[in-house]
Formats: sequence, structure tokens, C-alpha cells
Amino acid sequence: MPSACDSLIDDIEDMVSASDPTPHERQSARKTIIPRARKRKEQLLSEELQADSVIPGTQKIWMKTWGCSHNNSDGEYMAGQLAASGYKMTENPSEADLWLLNSCTVKNPAEDHFRNSIKRAQEQQKKVVVAGCVPQAQPRMDYLKGLSIIGVQQIDRVVEVVDEAVKGHSVRLLGQKKDGGRRLGGARLDLPKIRKNPLIEIISINTGCLNACTYCKTKHARGDLASYPIDELVERARQSFQEGVCEIWLTSEDTGAYGRDIGTDLPTLLWRLVEEIPDGAMLRLGMTNPPYILEHLEEMAKILNHPRVYAFLHVPVQSASDSVLMDMKREYCIDDFRRVVDFLKERVPGITIATDIICGFPGETDEDFQETVELVRLYRFPSLFINQFYPRPGTPAAKMEQVPAHVKKQRTKELSQLFHSYNPYDHKIGERQHVLVTEESFDAQYYVAHNKFYEQVLVPKRPEFKGKMIEVDIYEAGKHFLKGRPVDDSKPFTPSIATPLQKGEVSGLTQRDITSSQALCNTAMACMKS
Repeated sequence: MPSACDSLIDDIEDMVSASDPTPHERQSARKTIIPRARKRKEQLLSEELQADSVIPGTQKIWMKTWGCSHNNSDGEYMAGQLAASGYKMTENPSEADLWLLNSCTVKNPAEDHFRNSIKRAQEQQKKVVVAGCVPQAQPRMDYLKGLSIIGVQQIDRVVEVVDEAVKGHSVRLLGQKKDGGRRLGGARLDLPKIRKNPLIEIISINTGCLNACTYCKTKHARGDLASYPIDELVERARQSFQEGVCEIWLTSEDTGAYGRDIGTDLPTLLWRLVEEIPDGAMLRLGMTNPPYILEHLEEMAKILNHPRVYAFLHVPVQSASDSVLMDMKREYCIDDFRRVVDFLKERVPGITIATDIICGFPGETDEDFQETVELVRLYRFPSLFINQFYPRPGTPAAKMEQVPAHVKKQRTKELSQLFHSYNPYDHKIGERQHVLVTEESFDAQYYVAHNKFYEQVLVPKRPEFKGKMIEVDIYEAGKHFLKGRPVDDSKPFTPSIATPLQKGEVSGLTQRDITSSQALCNTAMACMKS
């Protein structure tokens, strides 16, 4: 750990991996360590003792996460480790001593929010630690100067970084996890975590990707593909179900590429995971790019038809123009995308295909854009993420000749109008469906459930429905949702094999771990008072 004179440690690489101490080992070790002041030539011993009066592990921390489910999973792990180490996680930023800001680099607006949050924290005299893809990709940005940074593969060391930050030190851990020279998927999966939703476990199956898309900044942060071993992922799923989880989300920058670096593939992983899913619980697959799913279409169709797997797949197309796809370096043509969609629609009746489109990519002509419009008109995607192109600094696309801003805006508007011109769920009215209830609606008026096709179904907010599989009759359809009326003589089914954790409770800790953490916190507080 750095001393006060080590005011800035930059780009520390991990020299060990499998031999790293676990958080539990580190927690136990802290009880036997006697702090010793290190001498500084220019300071007196009394000044050193005064500096040590800040006791890490007793402060309140507010964490904000932007971006994808992978980032959200990282945030859950960081919150869990901090709570297990004695810190109190708070949802009130004003009462927090330190802000932990977990960033996203996909779009300019997300980075703008992140940068503004740093400024706001500094104005309120808060300590700041930053994490996520922005500082990993560009750690030397002016507005990050002097801030402590946790790299995307260093989230297992968040306690060390926060400990130093609360003492006024600046520490940067940006190295890669390696084992015998091979890059690992990231921090261990068995770390403590606080699930944002105790019923949903987010599992990152790999980090990075095999592509080199010209518009993508995430590649700068997450790097090349690195997959977790199947046994570790299966064990994480097993542990999650033992903690009352009833839905698992698999996430990564490209789930379809899973395993190519370790001699396996996505279907092999999925068949192993399906064996662990209790009756009534569900598995949701994350985003996959077209090239890496093409060779697995037969097996993927079988898996998506499994009763415990949502018939849902997110396959970003970005553009229907081959020339634009070539400039993006997407490594597929539009016929490849059509083949994926057509095959799955035929073999998995009712499947939901979600996709992404970028409007106004450099060099996109009116003809190129119209090809994209026709694709949306043909498939009438029920879930469509429309993005106006933003050039991200440091990417090849930022150096290309840009489409005028007003043209990008107009194309985004036109495609959005097309998307909102059709109602994908009207034909569902009158159907009887089984749905899994896992969340509360934004307006807090309903519970949110999902049917087999991962379509959002709003149901009455009755406590006995939360975390249950229930049967409903669909009586209303909106653009993004269905409404279901519970069937009178149908009994809710409980898929969870254990009582779910309470909101804010730390996953992966035994009662002994919790008692030790509380004792350590109480001891620290007593030291401060004395």
C-alpha cells in the first residue's frame, strides 16, 4: 500500500493472479495487522500519527454507474466488496464522504454526465474515485488529473483504492489480469457483490471482443477477447440460485464470441448453465454480433426454445448498407444479418430480435440510409435502439469526413418516426401467458414481468407476485409493454430455491464474515473516538 509520500501511483500492473488474496483473506488479515507509521525525513512522528487519524472503512460511499449490464455487474461487485470491508453504501450523494463514479465511453452524452458528476463532487468537497471504460481508455484526460482510478480488470482491488482515496492519496490501478501470460476475463466471479435487484444476477462471461469497429471506444478500454472458464461461470450461477435469484443475465461486449480464446464456444456454455436453472427461473442472453453466431445457429435455436431460456436475442445491425458496414469494419454483410434473423424466426417461433442502428455514420449516403429504413420496415423490430452518430475521440471514425449535423438529426428523426408507426404487440391481446415477475415499474404503479419472449408485461403490484412465475391474460398492449390480468384460479409458482437476499445485502458472505466486518468497523470507530 502506498504511504503519504507515494502521492501518485500510475499504471500498476498485476504481477499475480491465482495467488491473489481473496477479500475474505484480506479481511481476516486486517485483524492481525498492527499499523506502523512510516518515517518521512521532512515530517515529525507526531505529524505521521495525526495523518493516520483517518480510519478507512468507516465512511459512506455513493456509487453511480452508467452504461451496459457489464458495467452494472462491475458496479455490483465493487459495492459488495466495499460493504464487506465496512464501508456504508448510501443512495444519498449529499451524505456520502466519497463518490465512486463508474463510467461508460460508448457515447458522448454518457461521458459528459460522468465529467459533470466529477465536477459536482469536487464542488461539494467530496473524495472521488473513478472507474469504468472512460478512465481505462483515457486515464490522462485533464479532468481526471489527480483522481484515483480503478481499471476495468481491477475491480477486485476497489477497497485498496478507496482506502487510499479517503486518506487523500491518488492511486491508479489500470493493469490487465494475466495468468501465465494469458489475459484473463477479469476479476474473480466469486467476489462479494450487492445486486441492484436481489432477484437478478448479472454474469459477465467474457470481456473485450474480436472486432475493431472504427467507431468504438469501448475496445480501447476492454481490449481483446478474454473469456471466463465454463466451470467458474457455472459455479457463479449455482451460487446465485442458492441466494434466491430467479433470473440470470449473461453479458459481455460480444457473447457470441465467447470461448474462442479458450477452446470452447457459447452453446457449450449455455447447455451447462441450463442444467443449473431451477424450474420457473429464466436465463437471458446478452448482445451478440452477427459474425460469431452464424456458425452456431442450429444449436442456438435449440437453446432459445428451451423453456428456461428467454426466446430473445440482441443482434446489433448498425446499418443495412454493405458499404457503411465496411467502413465500420463490422466484418459481416447485411445478408449475414438477414440469415441470422430469418433462421431464428423460423426455428424459434415468436422470438424477439432486438437490434441497434447508427444514423449518420461518416460517408453514409441517402441511399445507404434508405436501405436501413427498408430493413426496419421489413422486420418491424419490436426493440430498436436508434443512435445518432457521435464521433468518439481517438477512434478512426472521428477522423473520417462527417455527415452534416442537421442530416444526422433528420435521419434519426425519420427512423424514430418509422419505429413508432407500428405496434408490435397488438396481436398479443387475448393471449394467456406465464410471466416471471422481477421488478417494479418506473412509476411504481405496477410490477414488471417478462414472458417467454422477454416482452415486458405489467401486472398488479401485489407483494405475493414478486419473484414468482404467474399466469396472466393479456388485455392491453402499448408500444413497449403488455398488461396482464392474473388468472383467478392460477397459483403463483416460486422458482427461487432459497429466500432472496434483502435489497442492499451482500452476496457471497457468510454470517461469520458479516460479524467480522461489523466487529472491525466497531473497533475502528472506537479508535477514532479515543
